[in-house]
Amino acid sequence: MLTRAASLLHIDFAPRHRQPSWHLVLVAALTAIAGSLAADALLVVIGQAVFPSTRGYMHFQFFDYGRLTVVGVIIACIGWPVVTRVSSQPRWLFVRSAILVTLVLWLPDLYILYRGEPGDAIGVLMLMHIAIAVVTYNCLVRIAPVRPLPVPRFRARLATSRPSMRGAGRHASPSHSHRG
Repeated sequence: MLTRAASLLHIDFAPRHRQPSWHLVLVAALTAIAGSLAADALLVVIGQAVFPSTRGYMHFQFFDYGRLTVVGVIIACIGWPVVTRVSSQPRWLFVRSAILVTLVLWLPDLYILYRGEPGDAIGVLMLMHIAIAVVTYNCLVRIAPVRPLPVPRFRARLATSRPSMRGAGRHASPSHSHRG
Protein backbone atom coordinates (compact mmCIF):
# COMPACT_ATOMS: atom_id res chain seq x y z
CA MET A 1 0.00 0.00 0.00
CA LEU A 2 2.84 2.40 0.84
CA THR A 3 4.59 1.49 -2.40
CA ARG A 4 1.45 2.33 -4.37
CA ALA A 5 1.02 5.65 -2.55
CA ALA A 6 4.67 6.51 -3.18
CA SER A 7 4.26 5.59 -6.82
CA LEU A 8 1.19 7.83 -7.18
CA LEU A 9 3.14 10.70 -5.65
CA HIS A 10 6.19 10.02 -7.85
CA ILE A 11 8.33 9.32 -4.80
CA ASP A 12 10.53 6.73 -6.45
CA PHE A 13 14.07 7.62 -5.34
CA ALA A 14 15.01 7.39 -9.02
CA PRO A 15 15.68 10.94 -10.18
CA ARG A 16 16.35 11.22 -13.88
CA HIS A 17 18.08 14.55 -13.44
CA ARG A 18 20.98 16.26 -11.71
CA GLN A 19 20.32 18.07 -8.47
CA PRO A 20 20.12 21.87 -8.42
CA SER A 21 23.42 23.40 -7.40
CA TRP A 22 23.59 24.59 -3.80
CA HIS A 23 24.59 28.11 -4.76
CA LEU A 24 21.55 28.45 -7.04
CA VAL A 25 19.32 27.15 -4.25
CA LEU A 26 20.82 29.85 -2.01
CA VAL A 27 20.18 32.54 -4.64
CA ALA A 28 16.63 31.22 -5.10
CA ALA A 29 16.10 31.24 -1.33
CA LEU A 30 17.26 34.84 -0.95
CA THR A 31 15.15 35.88 -3.94
CA ALA A 32 12.13 34.01 -2.56
CA ILE A 33 12.52 35.66 0.84
CA ALA A 34 12.76 39.14 -0.68
CA GLY A 35 9.93 38.49 -3.13
CA SER A 36 7.67 36.97 -0.48
CA LEU A 37 8.24 39.84 1.94
CA ALA A 38 7.53 42.33 -0.85
CA ALA A 39 4.34 40.46 -1.81
CA ASP A 40 3.26 40.38 1.84
CA ALA A 41 3.88 44.10 2.28
CA LEU A 42 1.97 44.88 -0.92
CA LEU A 43 -0.97 42.73 0.17
CA VAL A 44 -1.03 44.48 3.56
CA VAL A 45 -1.10 47.89 1.87
CA ILE A 46 -3.85 46.77 -0.52
CA GLY A 47 -5.77 45.06 2.28
CA GLN A 48 -5.69 48.16 4.46
CA ALA A 49 -6.76 50.36 1.52
CA VAL A 50 -9.66 48.08 0.59
CA PHE A 51 -10.61 47.31 4.22
CA PRO A 52 -9.80 50.45 6.27
CA SER A 53 -10.96 48.72 9.45
CA THR A 54 -7.85 46.49 9.23
CA ARG A 55 -5.42 49.40 9.70
CA GLY A 56 -3.22 48.64 12.67
CA TYR A 57 -4.20 44.96 12.71
CA MET A 58 -1.55 43.18 14.80
CA HIS A 59 -0.79 40.47 12.20
CA PHE A 60 -0.18 43.17 9.57
CA GLN A 61 2.91 44.40 11.42
CA PHE A 62 6.07 43.66 9.43
CA PHE A 63 7.81 41.92 12.33
CA ASP A 64 4.81 39.65 12.88
CA TYR A 65 4.39 38.39 9.32
CA GLY A 66 8.02 38.90 8.31
CA ARG A 67 9.59 36.39 10.66
CA LEU A 68 6.95 33.75 9.86
CA THR A 69 7.45 34.35 6.15
CA VAL A 70 11.23 33.97 6.39
CA VAL A 71 10.92 30.74 8.39
CA GLY A 72 8.37 29.29 5.95
CA VAL A 73 10.42 30.17 2.89
CA ILE A 74 13.58 28.67 4.41
CA ILE A 75 11.70 25.44 5.12
CA ALA A 76 10.42 25.33 1.53
CA CYS A 77 13.93 26.00 0.23
CA ILE A 78 15.25 23.07 2.24
CA GLY A 79 12.39 20.97 0.88
CA TRP A 80 13.17 21.61 -2.80
CA PRO A 81 16.53 19.75 -2.87
CA VAL A 82 14.96 16.93 -0.85
CA VAL A 83 12.11 16.59 -3.34
CA THR A 84 14.56 16.61 -6.24
CA ARG A 85 16.38 13.66 -4.65
CA VAL A 86 13.34 11.49 -3.95
CA SER A 87 11.29 12.09 -7.08
CA SER A 88 11.75 11.57 -10.78
CA GLN A 89 9.17 14.36 -11.26
CA PRO A 90 10.15 16.94 -8.66
CA ARG A 91 8.18 19.90 -10.02
CA TRP A 92 5.02 17.80 -10.09
CA LEU A 93 5.53 16.74 -6.47
CA PHE A 94 6.73 20.14 -5.24
CA VAL A 95 3.76 22.11 -6.57
CA ARG A 96 1.35 19.67 -4.94
CA SER A 97 3.33 19.85 -1.72
CA ALA A 98 3.17 23.65 -1.83
CA ILE A 99 -0.62 23.52 -2.24
CA LEU A 100 -0.97 21.07 0.64
CA VAL A 101 1.29 23.09 2.93
CA THR A 102 -0.61 26.28 2.08
CA LEU A 103 -3.90 24.61 3.01
CA VAL A 104 -2.39 23.41 6.29
CA LEU A 105 -1.06 26.90 7.03
CA TRP A 106 -4.59 28.25 6.61
CA LEU A 107 -5.69 26.26 9.67
CA PRO A 108 -4.33 28.80 12.20
CA ASP A 109 -5.93 31.59 10.15
CA LEU A 110 -9.26 29.79 10.26
CA TYR A 111 -8.82 29.24 13.98
CA ILE A 112 -8.27 32.93 14.72
CA LEU A 113 -11.24 33.71 12.47
CA TYR A 114 -13.29 31.31 14.57
CA ARG A 115 -12.02 33.08 17.71
CA GLY A 116 -13.46 36.38 16.45
CA GLU A 117 -10.69 38.04 14.42
CA PRO A 118 -11.95 40.21 11.53
CA GLY A 119 -12.75 38.22 8.38
CA ASP A 120 -11.34 40.89 6.06
CA ALA A 121 -7.96 40.72 7.76
CA ILE A 122 -7.97 36.92 7.79
CA GLY A 123 -8.73 36.92 4.07
CA VAL A 124 -5.64 39.06 3.49
CA LEU A 125 -3.54 36.71 5.64
CA MET A 126 -4.76 33.76 3.58
CA LEU A 127 -3.85 35.60 0.36
CA MET A 128 -0.40 36.22 1.82
CA HIS A 129 0.07 32.45 2.22
CA ILE A 130 -0.83 31.95 -1.44
CA ALA A 131 1.53 34.72 -2.55
CA ILE A 132 4.41 33.26 -0.52
CA ALA A 133 3.81 29.81 -2.03
CA VAL A 134 3.66 31.14 -5.59
CA VAL A 135 6.77 33.31 -5.22
CA THR A 136 8.79 30.62 -3.46
CA TYR A 137 7.80 27.82 -5.85
CA ASN A 138 8.68 29.89 -8.92
CA CYS A 139 11.97 31.11 -7.50
CA LEU A 140 13.10 27.59 -6.65
CA VAL A 141 12.07 25.78 -9.83
CA ARG A 142 13.25 28.57 -12.14
CA ILE A 143 16.40 29.84 -10.43
CA ALA A 144 17.54 26.45 -9.05
CA PRO A 145 16.09 23.98 -11.55
CA VAL A 146 16.96 20.34 -11.85
CA ARG A 147 19.28 19.76 -14.79
CA PRO A 148 19.24 16.92 -17.28
CA LEU A 149 21.66 14.11 -16.69
CA PRO A 150 24.65 14.24 -18.98
CA VAL A 151 24.61 11.66 -21.75
CA PRO A 152 27.35 9.13 -21.01
CA ARG A 153 30.19 9.34 -23.52
CA PHE A 154 29.77 5.70 -24.52
CA ARG A 155 26.11 6.23 -25.44
CA ALA A 156 26.82 9.49 -27.23
CA ARG A 157 29.61 7.86 -29.27
CA LEU A 158 27.45 4.83 -30.00
CA ALA A 159 24.56 7.00 -31.18
CA THR A 160 26.74 9.00 -33.57
CA SER A 161 28.71 6.04 -34.90
CA ARG A 162 25.76 3.81 -35.65
CA PRO A 163 24.76 4.09 -39.34
CA SER A 164 21.16 4.76 -40.03
CA MET A 165 19.21 1.80 -41.36
CA ARG A 166 16.40 3.96 -42.69
CA GLY A 167 15.79 3.47 -46.33
CA ALA A 168 18.37 0.69 -46.52
CA GLY A 169 15.67 -1.95 -46.85
CA ARG A 170 16.84 -5.34 -48.12
CA HIS A 171 19.99 -3.86 -49.68
CA ALA A 172 21.74 -3.34 -46.35
CA SER A 173 24.77 -5.47 -45.88
CA PRO A 174 24.89 -7.81 -42.86
CA SER A 175 27.94 -5.98 -41.51
CA HIS A 176 25.76 -2.89 -40.88
CA SER A 177 23.06 -4.79 -39.07
CA HIS A 178 22.95 -4.02 -35.33
CA ARG A 179 20.76 -6.36 -33.37
CA GLY A 180 20.63 -6.48 -29.63
